[in-house]
Amino acid sequence: MDQEARLAGTSAAEHPQALRLWLRLLTCTQLIETRIRGALREDFEMTLPRFDLMAQLERAPDGLKMNELSRRMMVTGGNVTGITDQLVQEDLVERVPVPGDRRAYRVRLTPKGRAQFADMAHAHEAWVVDAFGALSEREQDSLHRLLGKVKQHSQNRTKDTP
Repeated sequence: MDQEARLAGTSAAEHPQALRLWLRLLTCTQLIETRIRGALREDFEMTLPRFDLMAQLERAPDGLKMNELSRRMMVTGGNVTGITDQLVQEDLVERVPVPGDRRAYRVRLTPKGRAQFADMAHAHEAWVVDAFGALSEREQDSLHRLLGKVKQHSQNRTKDTP
């Protein structure tokens, strides 16, 4: 049962609209992510964390150091190392020594990895477009604009917090 469904048995007056909106947004995010995880696994034998790592590398053609990958993905270095090891074994990424630093490596997509990522990214886009298929283009624009206001407000509140 999702968070939103747990509130269904209570009256709307007991919970502020903002809380109901948050739970609706969280539920939609979880449903879409679950669908994407399943489709990546079924269509490409790929996990979402591996896809995310490849997406970071696709944006950095020269590659990224492990600590940069870790920071961008907001996971521990150990997680990045494990995922990278798997992708190296499959010839989807490679480790390249960093000149002047014998201990450091850059990780970058191989040609095979770049081609596979392009296929996955195309499918991923189609899955996301489908997830919002119940909304007209105008409704999607409105939702994007409204969520942008929430994002800006939240960013401003974060800056104001000591």
